[in-house]
Amino acid sequence: MLVAEDEDGVRELLRKTLTEYGYSVLTARHGRDALLLAGEQGDRIDLLVTDIVMPEMSGRELAETLLDRRPDLKILYISGYTDDEVLQRGVRGREVGLLRKPFATEELARRVRTALDGG
Repeated sequence: MLVAEDEDGVRELLRKTLTEYGYSVLTARHGRDALLLAGEQGDRIDLLVTDIVMPEMSGRELAETLLDRRPDLKILYISGYTDDEVLQRGVRGREVGLLRKPFATEELARRVRTALDGG
């Protein structure tokens, strides 16, 4: 999976937690880095875990770009913003996987598994 998160501590927590649950994890600081990594990996990425609000490119823009290349890619958004701010950015929790910060590592693992299983 590919994790795109601009906060170093959160990105490292995501990598460490998901690796401990047995997942192969690539990390990127922002959308442009994530696009480069995804281009190098081809079809080997099954899930994008991305912060919604990042510098240079939002998580939504990143997801849309990657979905153009791989329509079967699963997406799990993470955000520390309020509902109104998330909705203004065009992401609605009912329509996509959305995990609110802060979250427990068990909740992250459960939501990742659900996303990968297509739920």
